[in-house]
Amino acid sequence: MKALFRNPNFTRMFVATVASQLGTIVGNMAFAFYLLDRFASQPGLASFAELMYSLPTLFVFWAVGVVADRFDRQRIAEHAGWIRVGLTVLLLLTLIAGWLPAAFAVLFLRSAVSKFYFPAESAMLQGILKPDQYEQAAGLNQTVMGVFTLLSVGIGAAAYHTIGIMGAVAADGVGLALSALLIRSLRIPASVRLPNGKTAWRDVRFREVRGDFAEGINYIRRKPLLLALVSGFLLFGLLNGGFAILPLYTMKYKLAPDNYTFFSSLFAVFFGIGMLIGSIVGAAIVKKWRPHLTIPAGLLATSLLGLALLTAQNPWVYLGIILVIGFTMAPVNVAIGGWMPALIDPRQMGRVSAWNDPLLMLGQSVALALIAWLYPHAMSLNFIYASLAVILFLSFFFYAGTLPRLQRRERTRMNAAETGSVTPNL
Repeated sequence: MKALFRNPNFTRMFVATVASQLGTIVGNMAFAFYLLDRFASQPGLASFAELMYSLPTLFVFWAVGVVADRFDRQRIAEHAGWIRVGLTVLLLLTLIAGWLPAAFAVLFLRSAVSKFYFPAESAMLQGILKPDQYEQAAGLNQTVMGVFTLLSVGIGAAAYHTIGIMGAVAADGVGLALSALLIRSLRIPASVRLPNGKTAWRDVRFREVRGDFAEGINYIRRKPLLLALVSGFLLFGLLNGGFAILPLYTMKYKLAPDNYTFFSSLFAVFFGIGMLIGSIVGAAIVKKWRPHLTIPAGLLATSLLGLALLTAQNPWVYLGIILVIGFTMAPVNVAIGGWMPALIDPRQMGRVSAWNDPLLMLGQSVALALIAWLYPHAMSLNFIYASLAVILFLSFFFYAGTLPRLQRRERTRMNAAETGSVTPNL
């Protein structure tokens, strides 16, 4: 782990991601509290706000990977930060004017711009790390996400009740500005920033963008193991969409209506503790069991715990189950995050990464849209939780049936490639 932070580029990128993600999560949670307080009789607005964070992916996913592979990745990541800073200022103005539709539109645009940051950042990370550091970096990132989850909702609630929605959104903008400045200070080799050579914007044609986009999906299809991992993101998206808003609804409308803000904050604390502990031991678990066993085992345990949530009749039992869910899901994320870079040619990293987010966000958008439309009139909380447990169980069957077999096939192919009997499939 120390070797990672001896790399100044990794350290700055790590801090930049922390600043950007923490500020955004806090701002988003404060906005959710604002909607639930001001429009308590319209819970669908909170789901709609979450939808504004995920839906933009379906509009820009065809371009983000192409942009990350054809243009300067460092400049893309930096400019994405500055554009979001400007949109944050615009969001503040819409809140001052009290124009909620305009606020939702700005949230949509901010999220769309953010989608260009992550493929560029992932591709740069792959270029500045050694292959044996991928799992370490994935474990560290997962640990940080656990800390985010641990602190973000509590900080968001505290910010909302102290400095208000305006202060929380302003803090989000400060985090984005700090991230952009750190990205600008990186010293990344041109071979990493521009792996396919320099391209001018005026030279790009729609036919080439379409060709690059198709090349990404064809590359994934030629690698069955990579295809299996990427396909699972659709199911994970459905899961993320449910848990993006369900804890707030559960506390406000079922378990703790008078103290929903407090217990919603504790949800993040308990889930974050579970993710933090699971991430710390996750790298060791993945190293011992290997990813092809860790992923289905974690999903099976989480699906059973999801059913246990149906039995929770007080917030403390609910929170205890959530802590264990965080622990079982963390190694799954570490396994996937550490395995995928090892399967992808650096020249194709942006194109392949661009497919992860749309599949994830397609599932998340579908889940959020259904909840906003059907809850509470046609769909109960128990029904939603049962549906999520079934989705996890389907994920377990999918990965248990494909990963061990494909992992053996991939190992055989790589061994043959190393001995020169076949040409590596790049």
